[in-house]
Amino acid sequence: MSSKTILLSTAYLPPVHYMSALLSADKIIIEAHETYLKQTYRNRCVILSANGPLPLVIPVIKPKGNHTGITEVIIDYSTGWNRNHWRAIESAYRTSAYFEFIADVLKPFYSNPFNTLWEFNNELLKAILDFLELPVNINFTSTFHKVEPEGVMDLRYAISPKAKMPETSLHAILPYFQVFEHRFGFTPNLSIIDLLFNEGLMARDILRIKDKG
Repeated sequence: MSSKTILLSTAYLPPVHYMSALLSADKIIIEAHETYLKQTYRNRCVILSANGPLPLVIPVIKPKGNHTGITEVIIDYSTGWNRNHWRAIESAYRTSAYFEFIADVLKPFYSNPFNTLWEFNNELLKAILDFLELPVNINFTSTFHKVEPEGVMDLRYAISPKAKMPETSLHAILPYFQVFEHRFGFTPNLSIIDLLFNEGLMARDILRIKDKG
């Protein structure tokens, strides 16, 4: 079987499909030279609250306006978003089976400020992979390729709040238990923390359910 290289954008608490794609690859590359795009998973995630899916958005400052590179985007803490996000996460998942374990991993990121979105996202992703005990090696682009590089599955724009996930490109995720499933039914492709809070380390098997095919 030939090796698979996947190109991803940075993401805030990435959706389940992002993590499944990441874990299915032999080599993972995260785009470090793109211009920041708004209204994407780069600075937002979606959790399942008592009122349904809830987007959590990190407010950012773009020092160079629309020409700001992804590594230069600054997190704006003036709104107190970090406290609000943590309250929303606590409210949504405090009754979940693995709340205490996952809260210990996540809470420091809402107490200790980071300067850039790039650093925040990367450190948060690393913490999640460490919790899952998955030794994943993340690489970063050395230059920007507007067109999909040869031999690379380019998911920088495919994994988006506005895009329907292509089943031929990403692994289908079997339904798992969700805190508010009795109200809304199973809600697919939420933030990875929804899966972690509800399934703990079993998330590894759920994310890689079709990885052996």
